[in-house]
Amino acid sequence: MRRLGELEAEIMDRLWRWRRPATVREVVDDINLSRPVAYTTVMTVADILHRKGWLNREKVSRAWVYEPVRSREEYTAGMMQDALGNSQDRQAALLRFVEHMSHEDVAALDAALRSVARPGTGGPS
Repeated sequence: MRRLGELEAEIMDRLWRWRRPATVREVVDDINLSRPVAYTTVMTVADILHRKGWLNREKVSRAWVYEPVRSREEYTAGMMQDALGNSQDRQAALLRFVEHMSHEDVAALDAALRSVARPGTGGPS
């Protein structure tokens, strides 16, 4: 999974945060609160995200309305899988990762592992 570019990430972040479909105009207006960006630039990047399979779009009146295909969590998990896949020693990479996690994140990871325990591992199936 390829990491999102800066503007791609800004667009996706808003759509994930808003949890509703939105027009390019809404996205542009929100980005412009913190930095200037042209409507046509955001429109082009939204179209690229649509063609890459990141966004669904539907025509409403004269405007396209966009919504994410994948959740932020799915994107994050994909990035983590890619990073782990680049390691020659997956166990060592996981150990280093966990060593730098907060206690809260370790507890969340432990709960996640227990909830997806595979059959034959002694956990829930």
